[in-house]
Amino acid sequence: MSFLISAAHAQEGAAPAGAPGGDMMSILMLVGFVVIFYLMIWRPQAKRAKEHKNLIGGLQKGDEVVTSGGIAGKVVKVADDFVVLEVSDTVELKFQKVAVAATLPKGTLKAI
Repeated sequence: MSFLISAAHAQEGAAPAGAPGGDMMSILMLVGFVVIFYLMIWRPQAKRAKEHKNLIGGLQKGDEVVTSGGIAGKVVKVADDFVVLEVSDTVELKFQKVAVAATLPKGTLKAI
C-alpha cells in the first residue's frame, strides 16, 4: 500500500490546470442568469402589479367587477381600502379593494 501514498504525495505539489477563460465564462453565465431572471420573472410581475394598481385606483361606483374568489357584482360604495359590491338585489358584500381581479364591460351582469 505504500506505493499509493507516494503517488498521492506527488500529486499534491502539482497545481491543477484550469480551463482557459474559465473565470470569464462563469461571469458570463452569472450575467446570463440575471438577464433571464429579469426578463422572464421580474419584468412581467412588475407589469402585472402596475396594471392591478391602476385597476384598483380607478374603481368607481357603478363598475361591474369580478373578485379573485370569482364573485361578480356591481360596485355600490368605494372607500379607502374596501369596496361594497351588490351581488343581487338584496345582498351587498364588503371586500378589500385588492380582492378585485378584473372589471367587466357594462351590462355583463344583466346578461348572466
